Amino acid sequence: MSDRFEGSFTQQEPIPEDGITAALDVMRHGRLHRYNLADGEAGDTALLEEEFAAFTGARYCLAVASGGQALSIALRAAGVVPGDPVLTNAFTLAPVPGAIVAVGARPVLVETTEALTIDLDDLSTQIAATPAARVLLLSHMRGHICDMDRLMAICDAAGVQVVEDCAHTMGAAWNRISSGRHGLIGCYSTQTYKHMNSGEGGLIVSDNAPAMARATLLSGSYMLYDRHRAAPPQEVFNGLTLDTPNMSARMDNLRAAILRPQLVSLPERVAAWNARYAAVEEGLRNTPGLTVIERPEVESIVGSSIQFLLRDWSAAAVREVVARCSARGVELKWFGDETPIAFTSRYDHWRYATPRVLPRTDRILAGLIDMRLPLTFSLDDCALIARIIRAETSAVWQARTARSASS
Repeated sequence: MSDRFEGSFTQQEPIPEDGITAALDVMRHGRLHRYNLADGEAGDTALLEEEFAAFTGARYCLAVASGGQALSIALRAAGVVPGDPVLTNAFTLAPVPGAIVAVGARPVLVETTEALTIDLDDLSTQIAATPAARVLLLSHMRGHICDMDRLMAICDAAGVQVVEDCAHTMGAAWNRISSGRHGLIGCYSTQTYKHMNSGEGGLIVSDNAPAMARATLLSGSYMLYDRHRAAPPQEVFNGLTLDTPNMSARMDNLRAAILRPQLVSLPERVAAWNARYAAVEEGLRNTPGLTVIERPEVESIVGSSIQFLLRDWSAAAVREVVARCSARGVELKWFGDETPIAFTSRYDHWRYATPRVLPRTDRILAGLIDMRLPLTFSLDDCALIARIIRAETSAVWQARTARSASS
């Protein structure tokens, strides 16, 4: 009888005990709102901002209610106004174009490479074709980082500001520079399936004082920005306070208390994710018909998920692989499906973004398989999962090859 995997692809590791203790302390004193502080108290939200700024090497940090709110606030802080075109990846998740539309702007989608990163040649073409676009919302989708040196050279030359969506790259780096630190603003998520877990939450980092002052006011500071420890100097806020709306997107002290211990242990967890990624990658390498995504040496990854391509397979054959793996307990997500399922969708599902046809992206998404790697998996689990995927993919590939040979 074939081996079957019995674990859960959605079960995250528990909140660490020191995070639970810190959360209980906040609940016992009742000061959950970030500005509800006792005399001399900094508050967990302000301390988290200070600690995350240090972790990324940023001057400033702001904690907000969700990763999506982080993106919307960052776009407004970067000067995006209703009607503006905003460049972004075609291969990303719905909250990215959603954030653009939420501020009244228009997404301009850019093609995708087989490395699952933004196509820099097409980016140059779209910048030239859309001279009014002054911001790129760059999604490091599923943790894949493009050549950031070349991207920044393209954008700097064209006067395009870069806002980085780092929901999948907290703890990652390109050429030893932390993800989120190349552009004007970096945005992170602390939703349950990301690298730190507070259920929902977001973090924004920047070295640009005016942009971060606007972001702080947008988040809903009630003019209490002097209580932020990782904010720009007070004089930077002068002239902004009466013209910046309050979006009520603050993080609270309860979620910050849960996150602070997770930030301390993040490097250790990154190493654990990467060990699991390597185990699955090694097990899948050289599988007939399956293409592993090669990662550049200068990219420091966080392997919390893994992707591979069934390049130019028919939709029926891809569905068969997904179904056969599911029957053995392995949950694969397919970005080529005609309808969005759970956390996967593709650009032509976002009718509100009025997307153009993107043939190179279409070809990639048609064969793109995605799989989570939660830290609740052991290395033995990962080896078993890889064996199952390898066996079922090989079986479908061989049947497909046999049919082609006989036709």
